[in-house]
Amino acid sequence: MLLVVDVGNTQTHLGTFDGDALVEHWRFATVRTSTADELGAALRNLLALRGMTFADIDASILSSTVPQLRAEWLAMASRYLGHEMPAVGPGLKTGMGIRYDNPREIGPDRLVNAVAGYARVGGPCVIVDFGTAITHDIVSAEGEYLGGVIFPGVEISLEALSERAAALPKIDLIEPRTLIGKSTVDAIRSGVLFGYAAMVDGILARLREQLGSEMKALATGGLAQLIVPYCDGIDIADDQLTLTGLRLIWELNQDA
Repeated sequence: MLLVVDVGNTQTHLGTFDGDALVEHWRFATVRTSTADELGAALRNLLALRGMTFADIDASILSSTVPQLRAEWLAMASRYLGHEMPAVGPGLKTGMGIRYDNPREIGPDRLVNAVAGYARVGGPCVIVDFGTAITHDIVSAEGEYLGGVIFPGVEISLEALSERAAALPKIDLIEPRTLIGKSTVDAIRSGVLFGYAAMVDGILARLREQLGSEMKALATGGLAQLIVPYCDGIDIADDQLTLTGLRLIWELNQDA
């Protein structure tokens, strides 16, 4: 089986593929101080939950937005899986032309999403990733990465709000009872969920004005399931999009 690992600033999402089929996937909090041994222990325990062991993993691939964890995951693979784990970045083929001023600035997860999104719809698309930041990554009809739009994510905004406004409480993000909040907590929930949905829809509308209404919008990321129900401009929601992109890039590099 193929192990795919997407290390984000807030969460790490990983899964196992048997051919094209995603067998299982897990999310856990990203801890920047994790060592290779700690990552190996966490992976072993997750695999054991589904009756799997290290021996079931034949190959792996990594995308990491946390530089210090990149080396630890690569060391983990060498030590416990017995093979070299390729990491998305310079030197690894993606099959996608890059139209970006400095391609090295593109987060690996953004490029992986672009590859997966274009493979999914086969035409112009924008991939909205609801993570620590909310990113919009745009792919042309020819399958070229054009660039993106980034703004702070939901959790960052909530943390800033509670830290800078002493009278406002920290809240759990659940569905607001109504658009018009009848309490401070409900008002914040309404503002966050409906506000972020409106921002995403606004960006998508501007992108479609500039690049064409046929552009499909795909959503992924840990908080997608919370915001997407309030969006009008999302065509496809796929929680496993990044994992699929990692599989596609791994397969492409087997033919290299």
